[in-house]
Amino acid sequence: MGCGLLRIFVAFTLMSVGGCKRSIDESCHPDDLIGLTSFKAGIRIDNSGRLGKWVGRSCCKWEGISCDNTTGRVTQLLLPGFISTDVSILQSQMKGSLSPEITLVTFLEVIDLSELSFIAGNIPSSIGFRLPNLRRLYLLRNKLTGPIPESIGKLSKLEEIILSENSFSGSLPWSLGNLKNLNRLVLDSNRFSGPVPDFLVNLTSLVVLDLHHNYLNGHIPAKIGELQVLEQLDLSENLLGGKIPVSLTNITTVQDIDLSVNSLEGEIPFPSGSGQMPFLRFLALHDNHLTGRIPPALGSLVSLQRLYIENNKLSGTIPSSLGNLSDLKELFLGGNRFLGLIPKAFSELSQLINLNLSNNLIQGLPRQMSSLQNLQILTLSFNPLNFSSIPNWIAELPSISKIYMAGCGLRGEIPEFLQRKAIQELDLSSNHLTGSIPSWLGDLSQLYLLNLSKNALVSKIPGSFTGLNELGVLDLHSNRLTGSIIQVFKMGSMLPGGLLRYIDLSGNSFSSGIEQIGLGEQYGIEFLNLSHNFLKGRLPTSIGRLERMRSLDLSHNELGFNLPESLGKVRSLERLKLQKNRFTGKIPDGYLMLGKLKVLDLSDNLLVGQIPNGKPLGDFPKKSYSGNRALCGRPLAPCKP
Repeated sequence: MGCGLLRIFVAFTLMSVGGCKRSIDESCHPDDLIGLTSFKAGIRIDNSGRLGKWVGRSCCKWEGISCDNTTGRVTQLLLPGFISTDVSILQSQMKGSLSPEITLVTFLEVIDLSELSFIAGNIPSSIGFRLPNLRRLYLLRNKLTGPIPESIGKLSKLEEIILSENSFSGSLPWSLGNLKNLNRLVLDSNRFSGPVPDFLVNLTSLVVLDLHHNYLNGHIPAKIGELQVLEQLDLSENLLGGKIPVSLTNITTVQDIDLSVNSLEGEIPFPSGSGQMPFLRFLALHDNHLTGRIPPALGSLVSLQRLYIENNKLSGTIPSSLGNLSDLKELFLGGNRFLGLIPKAFSELSQLINLNLSNNLIQGLPRQMSSLQNLQILTLSFNPLNFSSIPNWIAELPSISKIYMAGCGLRGEIPEFLQRKAIQELDLSSNHLTGSIPSWLGDLSQLYLLNLSKNALVSKIPGSFTGLNELGVLDLHSNRLTGSIIQVFKMGSMLPGGLLRYIDLSGNSFSSGIEQIGLGEQYGIEFLNLSHNFLKGRLPTSIGRLERMRSLDLSHNELGFNLPESLGKVRSLERLKLQKNRFTGKIPDGYLMLGKLKVLDLSDNLLVGQIPNGKPLGDFPKKSYSGNRALCGRPLAPCKP
């Protein structure tokens, strides 16, 4: 009797275990199967091939699906766009619509359809009624639209919502305030509108709140400081107004605050004293309408590494207390109304890498700043510094690589001490520099940007410029330069097409070298302005190699002969200005292929014949063709038979 009962018990146990295993390994719950196959049916393209393996009824074996070991129900749908392998990370994409039937998979705890690029549709309105166990919802970087359903507030277990970079719209539903377990709410880069709801302060578990790059308006909730465990707050790039809430100082855990690119007003209200916000590393308040002075207590934010308050209406002197920010790496104060001298205490910012003081009323900098051993980028442009020359102490900065000193009242010649530095970008434009362009500039092998425009330089372009293989931007306009431009187009390159993208030599007295355009290794040029010179000769057919060019201005020169047919191959051209030259012959029919052209001026040349009939040439105003010898056809008068 006892043995018989034991056999029955063991058999029952095996049946129970076997039955459980079959429910996981062999078959899928009918609701889960319908929900997942409906999701698959909504996806037209899956270049990862994962959905193609979803065959049969054993959905727990399907790639991207996880199930509960006890119930056999699907708990996780994991199909992110980035797939990690042993050797690399692959980007995959899916194109189609998010099926509302996905909510039939009622035991789901995690949905990750992030970064698949092309999934459209809406979040199902029934999500809050059907998925009570959902903890994480990741739908970022797709093409989803519509509002966040009101029912989402019923998902009491929800911990993370990440919907970034879609096209969601509407106001934020009030029911979000019910999600007491929510620790990450990331809704950036969508089209949400309306105010930042006051109920968000009820989400006392929030660690990350990111609503940037939307259309939110109104004020920042006054009680936002009640989010006592918040570490990251990003409300930037919205339409927010009013004052910055003082309550922010109450968040002792906060590390990053970004309120930039809004219309915030008033003074910077924090910190009100030392010891507040002890972990704050990143503070961005730039591009608002803030007024008043920098609060001296800002220097007590001992963990601060990056401070951006540029482009406001701040005024007064810069407090020396900022010199206490020993961890500061980036300091942007440009575009305000600061005046006076930079404090000597700035020399204590030993970790500083990037300093921007541009567009203020600053009158001087202390020599002690030469002790900034890590400073790589120094931006002083458009301040009334009126240096007699570039200060020698800049030569003592061992790490300096980018110098911006446009509009600083610099005089004299370009100093030789700069040739000892590994300069990558040098902007000395809008000053009173005289003399010649030094040939040693051509030896700066890492130089990417050189802007010497709007000075009084008198020389030729040095032959050494042909060695500037890394140059991407060259601006020498509005000087008194003469001779040939040939050196610019003979620059070498380590990459096909070269790095040179922007060239402006206008407003000088160059007379030759036009024949070199497009012949050398630099044929990736996008912006080329040679206007207001004395260039002569024929525009070469090699200009057709500049297929990336978007803007070409050769106006106000002495160029002649026929317009080159090859220019019609530059399909990316948006702006073409050839007026005030001596071009002859007909306008080539191939120019009808310039479909992106928005600005055209061929006036005051010697062109003849019918303007090629069609877009875009026929859509420009008459003034684009006026002052030629004998042009006719739309938009001018019809040609005579």
